[in-house]
Amino acid sequence: MVVVVLHMMPPIRHLLQRCWQRLERGLLPAVCGVQSPLWGLAPAVQAPACLPEPAAGTAESGEGPGFLGGVLWMAAPKKRRSIEVNRCRRRNPSKLIPVKRNIDVCPECGNLKLKHVLCGYCYAKVKAETQQIRREISKKEGGAFNAPTVESVVLYDGEKPTEKDEGKRIIERARKRPSWFIRN
Repeated sequence: MVVVVLHMMPPIRHLLQRCWQRLERGLLPAVCGVQSPLWGLAPAVQAPACLPEPAAGTAESGEGPGFLGGVLWMAAPKKRRSIEVNRCRRRNPSKLIPVKRNIDVCPECGNLKLKHVLCGYCYAKVKAETQQIRREISKKEGGAFNAPTVESVVLYDGEKPTEKDEGKRIIERARKRPSWFIRN
């Protein structure tokens, strides 16, 4: 049986010793007023990846990074913002949702819609009618892969094919033509 014991790498151990010595020299005498005993706490490190990398210029001087040198300092507000100031900032007219002025009434169904946009209610009706036409086409031809390469014409009740419709696939619907579904 072979047991392998891995020690901490010497540069990291040396860096930790220097940091601990600087901490003892600077902070502990100022707090306690006396030198720290030899049996003081030692820092524990889980992995070498969490330690700061020494700077390139500090290698020849013998000094490593400072104890708080690697800490990212962020700005903090000097005073608390009042509720009024916060609300004025949040409710600034430039941040509010603008009022829409391009709303119109749909001429077919009477619902409100944006100008130059298809009405959502009418679109649902068109989609349902198109799905029914597609179902009838698939029943007639036996699936999507058997479709002929000719154009399709949809005829509703009371409509007859014209000379233009010769040679085209004719789909007949047993209902009145909707007002939004114009004949070409």
